[in-house]
Amino acid sequence: MSKAFTKEGENDGVDDVAPVDEWPTGVKNYLTPAGLADLKRRIDAERETAHDEGRRKLQHEQRLAALLRRLEAAEVIDPATQPRDVARFGATIATRNDAGRERRWRIVGVDEADPRRGCISWRSPVAAALTGRRVGDVATVHTPTGDEELEITAIEYE
Repeated sequence: MSKAFTKEGENDGVDDVAPVDEWPTGVKNYLTPAGLADLKRRIDAERETAHDEGRRKLQHEQRLAALLRRLEAAEVIDPATQPRDVARFGATIATRNDAGRERRWRIVGVDEADPRRGCISWRSPVAAALTGRRVGDVATVHTPTGDEELEITAIEYE
């Protein structure tokens, strides 16, 4: 039905409930302890919202189901248990490219990723290139604009 034939305010906001991507069956959802806590907070918030929202209840129930599937697949990796000299999940890795640009990357879970803050998913190309490397190693990252060489200058764990 055309929007022209609906009442003002009818269905407003129904589509503004952002979906949660489905988690692939059989794939672990690696999370830091902070990531697990955040996922549980999101689940609690969805449970509350699903009860409170009338018209949007179905969307919130779908989000809740998707978040619960992510929780079922969760495997927490505590960065404190990782080897200190190797880039692994939870590490913050300092790099320098050929042009001398320095960046810091923290390898985290898919839901924790925020590239603007330097937090990258363990499934990202950059994380794949850096994982398993040590200080002094050079990793090649394949990007749409071409390959980039990143020298690892430091590895830290919180």
